[in-house]
Amino acid sequence: MTFTAYEKDYRKKGSKLIAGIDEVGRGSLFGDVLSCAIIMKEDSNIEGVNDSKKLTAKKRKELYNKILEDSLAVGIGRADAKTIDKLNIKMATHLSMVRAIENLRDSQGNLVVPDLVLIDAENIETTIFQHSIIKGDENCYSIACASIIAKVYRDSLCDKWATIYPGYGIEKHKGYGTKFHREALKAYGPSPMHRKSFMNNLKKW
Repeated sequence: MTFTAYEKDYRKKGSKLIAGIDEVGRGSLFGDVLSCAIIMKEDSNIEGVNDSKKLTAKKRKELYNKILEDSLAVGIGRADAKTIDKLNIKMATHLSMVRAIENLRDSQGNLVVPDLVLIDAENIETTIFQHSIIKGDENCYSIACASIIAKVYRDSLCDKWATIYPGYGIEKHKGYGTKFHREALKAYGPSPMHRKSFMNNLKKW
C-alpha cells in the first residue's frame, strides 16, 4: 500500500475534499491538546512527509511551510487543561479534532467542509463520513501532514507558554513528563496550565 492509497481510493469513490486529522499533546502534563485538520491538493506528495514523531524538529519546520503551500484548507482545534480536567483527555482530544474540522479555512479565509475525514485511530462526534486508521500518521499521507502541522504549531505555543511559566522547562520537553519536569513540579507545584487530573501520578514519580 502506498502512502497516498487511502486518498486515491476514496477519490475513486467520489470524495473530493478529504481531510486528514491528527492530534499532539495528548500525553503531555501541561497545556492544550491540539489537533490539525488539513485537506491536501489531489496531486500532493511532498517528499519527506512522515509521522511527525519520526522527524527531527528541523525537518518538521522545513516541511511545515511546504505542507501549508500544498494544502487546500487547514484548521486548528484546541482543548485547554481545564477542559481536559473536566471532560477527560480522550473526550477533550475528540473535541479538539471536531474544532479543527469546524475551523477548516482556505487561503482566503473561507470555510471549507470536507466530505470525508481520515483520522488517526479515533472515532469522533461528527456527521461527516470518517475512516479511522490504525497508525494513521505512519500509513496515511493526509494524516501525516496533519501531524506535522499540529506538532510544529503546538511546539511554538510551548515556547510562548514557557515565558509565562518559567522554571518548568516547557520550551524543552513541551510539557511531557521528563525527569526535569517532574522535579520542577515537585519543587514549584503545578501551574494554572498544568492538567490537574494528571497530577495524581506525581506520587508515583
